[in-house]
Amino acid sequence: MKIAHEAPLSIFDKVQALTDYDYALVHLFEENEEYYNKFVEARDKGREIILDNSIFELGTAWDSDRFAYWVEKLKPDWYIVPDVLDNKEGTIDSFDAFVEKYPDLPGKRIAVAQGSTYEELVECYEYLAYHHKVDKVALSFNHPFFQDLDLHNKYFNMMWGRQMTLAAMVENNIINKDKPHHLLGCGLPQEFKDYVGYEWVDSIDTSNPVMHGIKGVRYLDHGLEDKESLKMFTIMDDNVLASWDDIAYNIEKFKGFCRA
Repeated sequence: MKIAHEAPLSIFDKVQALTDYDYALVHLFEENEEYYNKFVEARDKGREIILDNSIFELGTAWDSDRFAYWVEKLKPDWYIVPDVLDNKEGTIDSFDAFVEKYPDLPGKRIAVAQGSTYEELVECYEYLAYHHKVDKVALSFNHPFFQDLDLHNKYFNMMWGRQMTLAAMVENNIINKDKPHHLLGCGLPQEFKDYVGYEWVDSIDTSNPVMHGIKGVRYLDHGLEDKESLKMFTIMDDNVLASWDDIAYNIEKFKGFCRA
């Protein structure tokens, strides 16, 4: 699994040196020229880049026309087609409309499967995962039905929810193993121990080890019991160099969860 961690600009280069590729949030391109330039530099030195539509940060995907503009300008390796949170039909309609309007953008397409129930998620996944215009399929760490598990806390629900969902999809031969997959974010970092044998999982992104390092929270050997809920994009310009030792420690521990 290739790993990317979103990080504030003050430690961007240091985190980049410890990760496999770079993950960009499109809405920050319009707000922060320094942030955009970091990805231009990454592209120019051959780093793989995924451009995200910022739906997790904003609640709705970035404006499609502006998103297409930034795809054209940056020319990332991959871009995540605008989707609709937890909405199967809205996501399918959004995907179809976007690829029809922008058939020739540079880079490869990532489509995110969405749904408010397991059944809806599977229906959306099957439409996208076997679509000839989808190059990679993404799956989120948080859907409403995950919380039906009612475990220790909501982050355990997120972890077990995605683990159980993927296991069920594998068991029922739903996963398209001929197409690479991306896992979006996480509730708890130890979740990824469960996916070591999933060769079709190509990439993951999460700010989890960086955010907890900033907060002075080091991963335990088994991971975490809870999660800091601050979103990375809100502290992009903060100087967090004083927390680097804790951040670097967590990044290395995270790699161990993914590659054990």
